Amino acid sequence: MPIKQNAKKAMRRAIKRAKRNEVVRKTYKKAVKLANEATKEASKDMKELSRLAQKALDKAAKRGVLNKKTASRRFSRLVKRMNGAKPKA
Repeated sequence: MPIKQNAKKAMRRAIKRAKRNEVVRKTYKKAVKLANEATKEASKDMKELSRLAQKALDKAAKRGVLNKKTASRRFSRLVKRMNGAKPKA
Protein backbone atom coordinates (compact mmCIF):
# COMPACT_ATOMS: atom_id res chain seq x y z
CA MET A 1 0.00 0.00 0.00
CA PRO A 2 1.19 3.50 -0.73
CA ILE A 3 2.41 5.65 2.12
CA LYS A 4 2.48 9.16 0.67
CA GLN A 5 -0.67 11.11 0.00
CA ASN A 6 0.01 11.64 -3.72
CA ALA A 7 0.70 7.91 -4.16
CA LYS A 8 -2.64 7.12 -2.50
CA LYS A 9 -4.39 9.54 -4.83
CA ALA A 10 -2.59 8.09 -7.86
CA MET A 11 -3.79 4.63 -6.87
CA ARG A 12 -7.39 5.83 -6.49
CA ARG A 13 -7.22 7.47 -9.90
CA ALA A 14 -5.72 4.37 -11.51
CA ILE A 15 -8.50 2.18 -10.10
CA LYS A 16 -11.18 4.61 -11.31
CA ARG A 17 -9.66 4.79 -14.80
CA ALA A 18 -9.27 1.02 -15.00
CA LYS A 19 -12.99 0.58 -14.27
CA ARG A 20 -13.88 3.15 -16.91
CA ASN A 21 -11.59 1.51 -19.46
CA GLU A 22 -13.04 -1.91 -18.70
CA VAL A 23 -16.54 -0.71 -19.57
CA VAL A 24 -15.33 0.72 -22.89
CA ARG A 25 -13.35 -2.45 -23.65
CA LYS A 26 -16.35 -4.71 -22.98
CA THR A 27 -18.55 -2.52 -25.17
CA TYR A 28 -16.33 -2.66 -28.24
CA LYS A 29 -15.56 -6.36 -27.83
CA LYS A 30 -19.27 -7.19 -27.59
CA ALA A 31 -20.09 -5.05 -30.63
CA VAL A 32 -17.33 -6.66 -32.73
CA LYS A 33 -18.37 -10.14 -31.60
CA LEU A 34 -22.01 -9.53 -32.59
CA ALA A 35 -20.92 -8.20 -35.97
CA ASN A 36 -18.68 -11.25 -36.54
CA GLU A 37 -21.52 -13.63 -35.67
CA ALA A 38 -23.85 -11.78 -38.04
CA THR A 39 -21.21 -12.14 -40.76
CA LYS A 40 -20.88 -15.88 -40.21
CA GLU A 41 -24.63 -16.30 -40.42
CA ALA A 42 -24.80 -13.79 -43.30
CA SER A 43 -27.82 -12.13 -41.68
CA LYS A 44 -29.46 -9.08 -43.15
CA ASP A 45 -28.66 -6.82 -40.18
CA MET A 46 -24.90 -7.12 -40.84
CA LYS A 47 -24.58 -3.49 -41.93
CA GLU A 48 -26.24 -2.11 -38.81
CA LEU A 49 -24.09 -4.27 -36.55
CA SER A 50 -20.95 -3.24 -38.41
CA ARG A 51 -21.92 0.41 -37.95
CA LEU A 52 -22.32 -0.16 -34.22
CA ALA A 53 -18.98 -1.99 -34.10
CA GLN A 54 -17.27 0.90 -35.87
CA LYS A 55 -18.82 3.36 -33.45
CA ALA A 56 -17.64 1.34 -30.45
CA LEU A 57 -14.13 0.93 -31.87
CA ASP A 58 -13.86 4.65 -32.62
CA LYS A 59 -14.98 5.54 -29.09
CA ALA A 60 -12.43 3.17 -27.60
CA ALA A 61 -9.72 4.72 -29.75
CA LYS A 62 -10.83 8.22 -28.83
CA ARG A 63 -10.65 7.42 -25.12
CA GLY A 64 -7.24 5.81 -25.40
CA VAL A 65 -8.33 2.26 -24.60
CA LEU A 66 -7.31 1.15 -28.09
CA ASN A 67 -4.73 2.60 -30.41
CA LYS A 68 -6.30 4.46 -33.35
CA LYS A 69 -4.58 2.23 -35.91
CA THR A 70 -5.57 -0.94 -34.04
CA ALA A 71 -9.22 0.11 -34.12
CA SER A 72 -8.93 0.89 -37.83
CA ARG A 73 -7.32 -2.49 -38.55
CA ARG A 74 -9.99 -4.41 -36.63
CA PHE A 75 -12.78 -2.62 -38.44
CA SER A 76 -11.09 -3.12 -41.79
CA ARG A 77 -10.86 -6.87 -41.22
CA LEU A 78 -14.50 -6.96 -40.14
CA VAL A 79 -15.62 -5.19 -43.31
CA LYS A 80 -13.47 -7.49 -45.43
CA ARG A 81 -15.24 -10.50 -43.90
CA MET A 82 -18.62 -8.86 -44.41
CA ASN A 83 -17.93 -8.18 -48.07
CA GLY A 84 -17.09 -11.86 -48.51
CA ALA A 85 -20.38 -12.96 -46.94
CA LYS A 86 -23.56 -12.81 -48.97
CA PRO A 87 -26.64 -11.69 -47.00
CA LYS A 88 -29.60 -14.04 -46.86
CA ALA A 89 -32.96 -12.63 -47.82
